[in-house]
Amino acid sequence: MALGADLETAWSHPGAAAETRKRILRTVLEEIVVPLAETRIERLLQWRGGDHTRLAVPRNRRGQHRWSTGADLHDLIRSLARQQSYGGVAATLNRPGRKTGRGTPWTQARVRSFRSKHEVPVHRPAEMAERGGLTLEEASKRLGVGKMTVLRLISAGTITASQVCKGAPWAIPEAQLSAIRTAELQSGRPRTSDLNPKTMYFQ
Repeated sequence: MALGADLETAWSHPGAAAETRKRILRTVLEEIVVPLAETRIERLLQWRGGDHTRLAVPRNRRGQHRWSTGADLHDLIRSLARQQSYGGVAATLNRPGRKTGRGTPWTQARVRSFRSKHEVPVHRPAEMAERGGLTLEEASKRLGVGKMTVLRLISAGTITASQVCKGAPWAIPEAQLSAIRTAELQSGRPRTSDLNPKTMYFQ
C-alpha cells in the first residue's frame, strides 16, 4: 500500500533496474488482454484495484517493421533499377541524401539486398533500348554534339526527355532525334569540339 501511494517515485528511482520495474508491474497488474484488429493492436490493462486502461497501436502490415523504407522509395528504386546497375542506383540515391530504413547511406551491397528482398527485377543494360530510349551519352553520340548541347535541347523543350528523379539518368526517346534540324543544334551557345565533356555535380 505504501508503494502504491508513491508509485511514480519508485518506478523512476535511479536504483530501480528493469527487473525491479517488472516486479512492480506484476504486483499492480491483474491481466493484460491483447485483442487483434485488422489495422491495430489493442491492449486492455486490468489493474488489481479494478480499473481498466485501453491502449492501441497501429499494426504492422506484412513485411513492414520499424526499419522499413517508405513506399515512395520502393517505387523509386524499382524505376532506377530499370536504368542502372547496383552501384549506379546507390550513387543516385546518395546524391540527394536519401537513406536506407536504418538511416545509413546506400551501397552496392545494400541495393542488391533490397532488390532481393523486394523482388525487384535485375537490371538489364538493353532494356532502355528495347523501350526505344537513349541515355544522354547515346543521344550525344547519335547527334554528334556534346552532352551539354543535348541538355540545352531538353531544357528548351526541343527534346522531351524524362528523369526518374533529380540526378537520375535521362531517358530520351530515340524517335525524337531524327526530327531535330541542324540549325537547332548549332543555335544558342557555341558547340564544343569535345563530344564527351566531363560532368560535374555541385552540392
